[in-house]
Amino acid sequence: MGKLLSLILVLALGYAGVYVYYGHAVEQEAQRALDERGLSAVNVESVDYGLWAPVSSSTEITLNVTYRGAQAALDLGVEGHPLFSDEVAIRLDGLQALRLGLDF
Repeated sequence: MGKLLSLILVLALGYAGVYVYYGHAVEQEAQRALDERGLSAVNVESVDYGLWAPVSSSTEITLNVTYRGAQAALDLGVEGHPLFSDEVAIRLDGLQALRLGLDF
């Protein structure tokens, strides 16, 4: 019983590491895609994705970006796996939220 719990714990820790690194890889890929399109002033703040996204080759994510005083949440589709694949395609599904701030 102790070996089984140890195995489950090791697998859970391994998956947690892949889950965190997946978010970092998607964030870097999205920032690279924005920079290639001339939108280097747009900053990626965070990436939200589902629990099973790291084991899927096609997933939906929410990308939170900022540009000066504006914040936006974008729904994106990721085709390919940013950790294990050389070709990753990111497609825009829609704008989820747009918040504008006024600075004086």
